[in-house]
Amino acid sequence: MNHSGKVDQDDIVRARNVLLASGRRTPREEVDAYRVLAQVSPASYLPLLSKALQRLTYDTASGKWHASSLALCEEAVAVARSIDPAEPARADVLYDALNSCQRELYTVGRRAEGLAMRAEMLAIGRAQAELSGVPVAGLSKWAAGLSEEGRYAEAADAMTEVVAAILPGGSRSGALAWSLLEWIAALHDAGRSGEALAAFETLVSMEAAEAANDRDSIACHLYSLIGYAQMLDTHGRGEQAALVRQEALTLLTELADTGERKSWGSYQASFWAVLLTFSGAEGDRAASDGPRPPSGAAPIEWSPDAKRRYFDSRHALREEVDTLAPRATEDPDRHLAELVRLHRVLTIRSAVYWENRTHLFAEQVRSLFNDGVSLARRLAQHDPAEGTRTLARILIDRSTFHTAVCEFRPALDDFREALSYLGEAN
Repeated sequence: MNHSGKVDQDDIVRARNVLLASGRRTPREEVDAYRVLAQVSPASYLPLLSKALQRLTYDTASGKWHASSLALCEEAVAVARSIDPAEPARADVLYDALNSCQRELYTVGRRAEGLAMRAEMLAIGRAQAELSGVPVAGLSKWAAGLSEEGRYAEAADAMTEVVAAILPGGSRSGALAWSLLEWIAALHDAGRSGEALAAFETLVSMEAAEAANDRDSIACHLYSLIGYAQMLDTHGRGEQAALVRQEALTLLTELADTGERKSWGSYQASFWAVLLTFSGAEGDRAASDGPRPPSGAAPIEWSPDAKRRYFDSRHALREEVDTLAPRATEDPDRHLAELVRLHRVLTIRSAVYWENRTHLFAEQVRSLFNDGVSLARRLAQHDPAEGTRTLARILIDRSTFHTAVCEFRPALDDFREALSYLGEAN
């Protein structure tokens, strides 16, 4: 940005009057004023201009993004870069501008540029961490970007660094459990199964302690146990998985008898949705022509285009399920198992979609969970060897859904039935 050009004094007066006026100014008027004043007093107004450009990208009145939001964000980055490197505020202003711009780049599918901006954010975070000793900003976002690109080993290393930095502080901030979920998933996706299981055990132990001391819900402890058991099964540790499910049964029995010990916010359902996404990843064959959201991360951490592809795929999945249903009736040997798998993928994606949008998500997806159990019962009757275990998994899915909407008695019934099919009933 060139600050050497001569600025009309009338423009300067008008710009100052806009900022000093008692009436409410529009975001566009604010940006125009800062553009003028940044030319005569860059140290004072360049940071304000960069932030105002970012605010202009979203119209709070209409609830819509500006048609030129990417161009505005790119200008905000250019403005931030033009701040004198000696200015103490430069790093924070540039970090925020890069963050806004990477989001817009991902929205329009320019993923490589978006990831490059995340790398620059991480470099800023590392430099600030060296000076102040705070955790490295941008590391989790960088890990999520790597995971979406299939760079799982690098994502796992990044999340290992995140957890190492915040683990000593314990669960007080509330962020540790979510970071542990991302870490577990990254390790698992990288093929580091032993480390992933150890990380899951850390999460389970932490949730147990939090629930025991009434610092977290019993439901979150339950979800972590169920997810841990599923991962143990995946890696051939069935005996240990069975023991973990017995712990889950004890918790679910308590919930069915007495409910939660105290009232909690709605975050437990979000915790459930993330674990549901992670548990469904094994049967969710991602398309090869696009990014897959990072399993273990909440949708708020997904890039806009990965989120859009994941949720928009529900419509094609619905069509596939509807097309396959009559074929599965006519020829169950060939089609029924695939129908059950596709329906589970549809159910999980729909559950995460609606939970992410409304606390009234239950009625949007209840029938999907019920239909999934009905299909799995058909598969178990047709192919007891494989279908029975599938039925148990889908009953556990529905059990966790019932728990998420505080229907604890039906949740317990489903869970007990699932254990009976697994040969683990008391």
